[in-house]
Amino acid sequence: MQQSIAIMCGGGPAPGINTVISTVAKVFLKSGYRVIGLHGGYKSLFSENPEMIDFDFTFADDIQKQGGSALQMSRYKPKDSEFTTKFFVRNNVKLLVTIGGDDTASTANRISKFLAENNVSIQNLHVPKTIDNDLPLPEGSPTFGYYSAKDEGVRIAQTIYEDARTSGNWFVVSAMGREAGHLAFGIGAACHFPMIVIPEMFNKVEVTFDRITRLIISSMVKRRLLGIRYGVAIVSEGVFHFMTDKEIESSGVNFTYDDHGHPELGNVSKAHIYNMLLQHRLREIKLDIKSRPVELGYELRCVKPTAFDLMYCGLLGYGVKQLFDQGVTGAMVTSDPAGHCAPLYLSDVADEKGKVKPRLVDMEGEKVKMIFDHGIQYITADDYEAAKKYLPNPAHYDFRNILGWE
Repeated sequence: MQQSIAIMCGGGPAPGINTVISTVAKVFLKSGYRVIGLHGGYKSLFSENPEMIDFDFTFADDIQKQGGSALQMSRYKPKDSEFTTKFFVRNNVKLLVTIGGDDTASTANRISKFLAENNVSIQNLHVPKTIDNDLPLPEGSPTFGYYSAKDEGVRIAQTIYEDARTSGNWFVVSAMGREAGHLAFGIGAACHFPMIVIPEMFNKVEVTFDRITRLIISSMVKRRLLGIRYGVAIVSEGVFHFMTDKEIESSGVNFTYDDHGHPELGNVSKAHIYNMLLQHRLREIKLDIKSRPVELGYELRCVKPTAFDLMYCGLLGYGVKQLFDQGVTGAMVTSDPAGHCAPLYLSDVADEKGKVKPRLVDMEGEKVKMIFDHGIQYITADDYEAAKKYLPNPAHYDFRNILGWE
């Protein structure tokens, strides 16, 4: 029977998935392998009738530059009891290529161990994907999709800034980012937004809605002192992941709850929460400033990849074949800025519980310090006297006081 490889995607989409799929498919077809694409992720893989397609070169070539994913994605995480060898034996699979985050990669490793215990030998290689840029790849290597998502985010954010200037209002933007603030920081810095709020800023104090609200008001008042009556603040959704359930519930939002009793954040607009709390505080201190919420999320995930990701994802796809030929298994494929592909084993980047440690924004990095010291606008001690016109206690809205950076 012809030897085959199987490709599947887990988690949410990111620009460049199709470029990876296309490259992997073409390079293995060229080497005489059958290339199987699985719809529905792991749920389909272990079903009685997996939903799959056979790639030919024409189809693989057609999807290369498209956004979204030609293979339907799923967040399904199978239990060990669901594992079976049927799909792999029936199709003579020699390599399982997974495209996704750390959960998708960890599950692939579990499957590989199960197959080895049942005398089915296959390799598994993982291509790390997320627009959050929070996987611990080698220095200088982004996660694929990040730059394309940021580019689209900047395009939308610049339009929002123009609306703020034109209408004389403020906008509060929320940007995706599960635990890290890379996307919000990248968009906000590129657009010269007067306030950027990311979870990594709270390295001295707890993340609270009160502090987030005061940071935004600090920028609003500083802009007033500069004679500017409009602006945009961008807040990473990642701040929620560092809040307690009690703090989240204090927002007053009527949340639904998951099976573990935690608020289901995916069902609400983070921008609306930030903006609602901001408007309440502005009324309390009698500061007449209008603001509107904008969510930057799903709009960014399925855009066409930019030139950077088209090249980068192609290199990752070729890297899959290179590492496969070297006999590598149980590893993520990485490509450094020079184009050198290398394996990154999960055991080297996971904690004692097997969870991959996220790559956070480096608050000591020169780029980050430059933006927070000089790029954004906020109240400092030099502004206290002038700010009394708008605030009863300006020191309470001092950027560095709020964050405990003094």
